[in-house]
Amino acid sequence: MFTLNRWQSRTAALMALSVTVGTVAPFITASPSLAQTTFSDVSSNYWAAQFIQQLSQRGVIAGFPDGSFRPEEPVTRAQFAAMVNKAFQKTQQRQTINFTDVPSNYWASSAIEQAYTIGFLSGYPGNRFEPNQAIPREQVLVSLANGLEYSPSGNTESTLQYFNDASNIASYARSPIAAATQKQIVVNYPNVKFLNPTATATRAQVAAFIYQALVSSNQASAINSSYVVAVGSTTPTPVSVTIAQGTAIPVKYDKAEKILVTKDETAPLTLTVSQNVVTQEGSVVIPAGSQVIGQLKPATGGSQFVAQKLVLTNGQEYQLNATSEVITKTETVKKGISTGSIIKNTVLGAGAATAISVVTGDRAIATEEVLGGAGIGALVGLFFGKKSVDLIAIDPNTDLQMTINQNLLVSLR
Repeated sequence: MFTLNRWQSRTAALMALSVTVGTVAPFITASPSLAQTTFSDVSSNYWAAQFIQQLSQRGVIAGFPDGSFRPEEPVTRAQFAAMVNKAFQKTQQRQTINFTDVPSNYWASSAIEQAYTIGFLSGYPGNRFEPNQAIPREQVLVSLANGLEYSPSGNTESTLQYFNDASNIASYARSPIAAATQKQIVVNYPNVKFLNPTATATRAQVAAFIYQALVSSNQASAINSSYVVAVGSTTPTPVSVTIAQGTAIPVKYDKAEKILVTKDETAPLTLTVSQNVVTQEGSVVIPAGSQVIGQLKPATGGSQFVAQKLVLTNGQEYQLNATSEVITKTETVKKGISTGSIIKNTVLGAGAATAISVVTGDRAIATEEVLGGAGIGALVGLFFGKKSVDLIAIDPNTDLQMTINQNLLVSLR
């Protein structure tokens, strides 16, 4: 399968498992400038979200027509060949071969031929490729290590001792996986100590492996993920670290359980980082308790939090380009309704406060329940005579989780 022909006969028995897939759409990718980068089934806090986003921006992977990515679906050898060719540009290492089970009109015929000639994939005895066979995690790592011509430094077994299930790694794969581990290509979720070498690789896992392979060859910037295995690395501890675009920042808001704003207003808002953001080595780059200062702003169909500044617990400040998803949930306020039920455990934008006051006739909304913004008196005319108004209803502890839109360099000292 991979670049060492002597490997083929040893592993033929291990490769009996196969799956047949009916669609190849995710691997016929759009150009990077048009590539989809968000998917309906990949939340911002999904463990592989950043890897998937970055590879989709590069045009290496793509989603399905329904807007999903299906991160837990298995990857076949043909699909992996297509991804490798999109990710890496290498010169031909060997002559082409005609695989007996890959007809010329097969969707991935060219991709398989290319992946073979540049050294990432090989076939089985009898010139078979088994294009629809599910690919195990260890074989993905062997392919990447061999294709990039990586060799382990030092003792292979010492490196592999990091994994609690190292005994399950096949003999052919031990040296390449040690090299891949040292190059920080290995990403293990949910436990970095378990490689699960024989498990079928999922779309999310392959995306993480390929992206880390690009990082290892200086073709991509490192992503701050606690699931990247760092063993045998001689890289010194940096004095600063880049938090990659696409990183999610978990936040909370302690002053209320709900925020109401009109769809047209801008309101200042300060959020608190709820969990430490750490590097793979365990260094805290954004401590819990840090402040994110920004604004709720009108967005298409709703409201969106737009961050402006990050203030760490030690007082360091950084300009921050980050946004939440657009919140479109609404709550209708009608004439005659009790304002007590509306504003309980709620803070209001100035526009929302004015709308509630005018529509309900209650002029006694306390100022401490109102976020700063436009003067309330100036807004009365916008809602005068209305019997109801729809307000954007925000749950601050779930709706305002944000994603960094631009790499952020943070000092570790």
